[in-house]
Amino acid sequence: MKLIIAIVQDDYSTKVIKSLMTKKYRTTKLSSTGGFLKSGNTTLLIGVDDEKVDDVVKTIEEECKDKKTSRGKDHIAIGGVHIFILNMEDFKKI
Repeated sequence: MKLIIAIVQDDYSTKVIKSLMTKKYRTTKLSSTGGFLKSGNTTLLIGVDDEKVDDVVKTIEEECKDKKTSRGKDHIAIGGVHIFILNMEDFKKI
């Protein structure tokens, strides 16, 4: 079993969650702030079996594209998502 932590730009969070729910992946949503531009993020916690990790990551990537923003004179490409995949030794649903 794996725990996927996806830090998603707020602009993409609704689409990501909807796509995951359509494929029957349950997720926990946490509001978060941080990063380079101090913009709003959504942190998603998704627990899945090992063989479903690739499908979850692909689903998230399909909904998150890089976007361009201006910071003064500079134009910056901001990634839509950061994904961390952690091994879980145990899981209990109570």
